[in-house]
This record gives sequence, structure tokens and C-alpha cells, in this order.
Amino acid sequence: MTTFAHREADRVPVDYLANREIDVALKRHYGLADDDSEGLAEKLGVDFRGCYVTYTAPALHGAPQGIHVNEWGARTRWVEHPTGGYWDFCDFPMSGVLTKERVDAWPMPSPDDYDFSGIEPYCDAHADYPIVVGGAGVGCIINRIGQFRGMQDTLCDVVTEDPAGLRLIDRMLEIDFEVARRALAAAGRKAQIFCMGEDLGTQRAPIIGPETYRRVIKPRHQRYIEEAKKHGLLVMFHCCGSSSWAFDDMAHMGVDIIDTLQPEAADMEPARLKQQYGHKLCFHGMISTAGVLAFGTAQQVRDEVKRTLDIMMPGGGYALCPTHMIQSNSPVENVVTMYETAREYGVY
Repeated sequence: MTTFAHREADRVPVDYLANREIDVALKRHYGLADDDSEGLAEKLGVDFRGCYVTYTAPALHGAPQGIHVNEWGARTRWVEHPTGGYWDFCDFPMSGVLTKERVDAWPMPSPDDYDFSGIEPYCDAHADYPIVVGGAGVGCIINRIGQFRGMQDTLCDVVTEDPAGLRLIDRMLEIDFEVARRALAAAGRKAQIFCMGEDLGTQRAPIIGPETYRRVIKPRHQRYIEEAKKHGLLVMFHCCGSSSWAFDDMAHMGVDIIDTLQPEAADMEPARLKQQYGHKLCFHGMISTAGVLAFGTAQQVRDEVKRTLDIMMPGGGYALCPTHMIQSNSPVENVVTMYETAREYGVY
């Protein structure tokens, strides 16, 4: 929390995100059980703990055999790759022409369908750490709707401000916001950070135009930020890709911390971000899961971590973290090296 107050602490804090295959491989590397997430966090020296809610009601949507479906109707299928696999979104049952009647008939969960009872006990049990409530999908419009409507149709809805498309967005957000509001109330002031997100960039450019963002996306995000501030929480905003074009808007809205920070994306160079935005935003991320962590040697990982820390550490305001979930194509040695280097080199 000293770091996020733009002050230099004893060292740079670190965080952790990983998919299941590499997570299990790391636990086995340290001699831990496959489900010992707390043990792994301690081995890696992770400084954050996170919690949110789980959906507990019966399924609202069916799906063909071999397809998983969530409470919103988003379908995923298992796709194998050389180092494991991924549940990838498919089918998009709400794609195509939308009408008000079709939107209103689509089954959606109730906020009452989520379990909030574990949040306060989790905060109490992890009171020595800053607690992050929420996650990258909270408040997210394009990705969340795109998961069951399809990205092409969703982007068309946003850009054209199609009335039925906006109605679908607002139906989802009304439920999502109420879930977030109840989660924040359950945590109270026992949590320190609220996380939400929206991917706003490709690797090369904005995914939508700035004016569209300001008309359609920004006002819908503002109330999440204001709700978190009522409880005294910092707001961390997850945003992949080339997204620095929106950082001034985010700072004005009350965002405190930007998460992800993919250094290979356009206009996302660490030195540029630190110089241009480091006085008004904090940063969480920057170690690319699509770069040396996956494809380099351990020494290259060490060099990249040190280079990033040299740029981002001065004046505080930075937590070292992978840019996304560490994927299963990252060698265990590289991941371990990342955290060892952060502990050894990330000291003031």
C-alpha cells in the first residue's frame, strides 16, 4: 500500500497469475499439493490475496455434449495445444440480429444466485495482505458480451450504439454491478483494492475509437469506481493491449492502478508509461507472458526483470506481475527466476 501511495517501500511488491497447467507444475516443483495455492503464494513471495463470489444456482442454459456453458450462456470447448489446452469460447448463441424481445427473453442470473458469505471470512483470514475484491471481468462490456454474442457483433453494437445491443449490455451490467456492490459491502473496509476491467487495445492500436469509448464505455464504468471509493478502496483496472490512449480518462475517473501493461504492444513501453503517467497512476504487470517468460532463457528472464525494475521502481507506484495468466508454454525455471529476481533485485 506504500507503493500504491507513490512512495518507495522496502521492496517492490509482486503478484501472480497463471493457468492451471503451469500452476500445478510450479506447485510440484516446490513439493506442494496440486491444490495448495496458499503454499505456492508463500513460496513465490506473492504480496496480494484475492477473493470474489461464486455462482451457486442451477444452470440457466444448455449446451451440446462436450461444451461447457456458464450462467450467462457463454459456451467454451476444450482446444488442445502442444503444452496443454484451453477452454476457448465458441458458438455464440446470441449472435445475429438483435431485437428488444430477444434481449429480454435471454436468461440471465440474479444477484441472489451468488454466494457472498465467504468474502468477510477470507478477508479476516488474510488480514496481513492487501485483499483484492473482484477481477478482470467485473464491469467488462466488450469481452463479457462478446463471449456469448460474438466479438464482431458486440463491436458493431458498441460502435453503432444499436439500441438492442445497448439494452443487452445494460441488462448484463445491472446484474454485474449489483453483484459487485454486494461483494464490496461484504468486504467493507477489510479489503484494500477493487479490480475491474475492459480490454481496450489490440497489440497495435485501440480496439474502439476514443470518442466511442467516452460515450459508451466510460460512463458505464464510472459507477463501479464510485462504488469502490465509497468503501475506501483503491481501484485497479485490467486492460490488455495498446491502451495507454485511455489512461488520462481512467485517472480522471478515479482509477488508481493499471493492470497488465503489455510492453510489446504499441505505445506501452515501460519508460514511456512511467514518464507520462507515473505521477498519477500506479502500475501492476509489465513482465510479458508472450515474451522472454515463454520463449527466452532463464538469464534473459532475469535481465528483463532487472531492466523493468530499473525503469519502474523509482518513486514507487509499481508492483511486478505477469502481463496475463502465465501460460503452460512458460518453462518452470523461467517463472521461478522471475520471482527470485524480483526478491533479490527489487529492493530499495
